[in-house]
Amino acid sequence: MSKKQPSILVVNDDGITAPGIKVLIEEMQKLGQVTVVAPEGPQSGTGHAITIGKPLRIDRVYIYPDVEMYKCSGTPVDCVKLAVNQVFKGRKPDICVSGINHGLNSSINVLYSGTMSAAVEGAIEAIPSIGFSYDDLETDADFSNCRPYVRSIAKQVLAKGLAKGTLLNVNFPKTDRINGIKICRQADAKWAEEFDERKDPNNRSYYWLTGVFQLRDRGEDTDVWALQNDYVSIVPVQFDMTAHHAIPDLNSWEFEIQ
Repeated sequence: MSKKQPSILVVNDDGITAPGIKVLIEEMQKLGQVTVVAPEGPQSGTGHAITIGKPLRIDRVYIYPDVEMYKCSGTPVDCVKLAVNQVFKGRKPDICVSGINHGLNSSINVLYSGTMSAAVEGAIEAIPSIGFSYDDLETDADFSNCRPYVRSIAKQVLAKGLAKGTLLNVNFPKTDRINGIKICRQADAKWAEEFDERKDPNNRSYYWLTGVFQLRDRGEDTDVWALQNDYVSIVPVQFDMTAHHAIPDLNSWEFEIQ
């Protein structure tokens, strides 16, 4: 009797026709049975947004041979929710992989990322999940160096699983030669936002968000350091946002209720 192939859910935030998802699909087909549920258009920067107050649509599409694919009118998180509840009918896939995102999701970017939020939603559903991102925003980005690492990391997760409430944030440097993999912590950094004010034909102001990435962390155990030194960074991420270390201090406060 042949061994049953793992079931693999593929999602992203760049849209169902993005080059990065094609690469991820091709690599996952080497590991198991692939099902794709992805936004019908770009959804970058949507974070963990879900659609409330208007209907969601999910439609079967035929883009790549031998792949069950659906486009979704909602966000990346909507895609995972619909995949679990409507496509898989409550049966959980063996793994959820998101990406490959065009652009890094290292450091603080993990909070804004639709790619990572889709993976987080997979983890909330108790599905071992990974978000993949690559340091290249171009539509003709060359993912060749990413491919063996994508496959190897997913293979390890399928074989060994992940701790409860944990998922992986994987980022690839843009380089001719990757030096290997580093298990990292998230770097301490933030965006210093600026808004470019312009005027429309009616002389009303509108704004384009711009900003500068400010790295406040010089540690050599961070995802930013790893990427700057041509390593693949893997950061284990959790969706429990409790600051456990702050609880003892807060318990020492005296609240005066009048």
